[in-house]
Amino acid sequence: MRWSCANAALLAAAVGCGGAATFDGRAYRSGALAFDVGSVPADWRRIELEGAALAFRDDAHDASIVVSGRCGLRVDDTPLEALTNHLLIGTTERAYEREETRPFDGREARFTTVLAKLDGVPMRYDVVVLKKDGCVYDFVYVAPPAPKGDASDAAGRAAFAGFVGAFHTA
Repeated sequence: MRWSCANAALLAAAVGCGGAATFDGRAYRSGALAFDVGSVPADWRRIELEGAALAFRDDAHDASIVVSGRCGLRVDDTPLEALTNHLLIGTTERAYEREETRPFDGREARFTTVLAKLDGVPMRYDVVVLKKDGCVYDFVYVAPPAPKGDASDAAGRAAFAGFVGAFHTA
């Protein structure tokens, strides 16, 4: 298992979804959890990851993408920042590049970009957390950071942003 897949497994381990799931390339359905996402980029390949609604591998950018959701939990009082930090458990030396709360799918969501280490390995995490209608949705893109001055990871992160940007609950 590559270390970046291990990162995705770490992130998915804390989240859950249940029931028989279907995904037709845009719409995901599993019990109370139902949402639509943007087009999956052609160079992303779907992988199975326990606890994740959807998971993909972007080999071109050495990145993993995890989409998770859970419904029916008591999260109404849990701040978006705390839910975001929960996804980063196990990381060290966090350096936040962006932390903002903004409208997303008719609610507020937390958008975070952070450089952190997992088991001593530097990684860049792009994280989006949304609470809506009794459900929590997590989107995570994790990849090695590009060297300073090198924007080689910009295309992968932009594809992730487009994928997430088309999200809406069903």
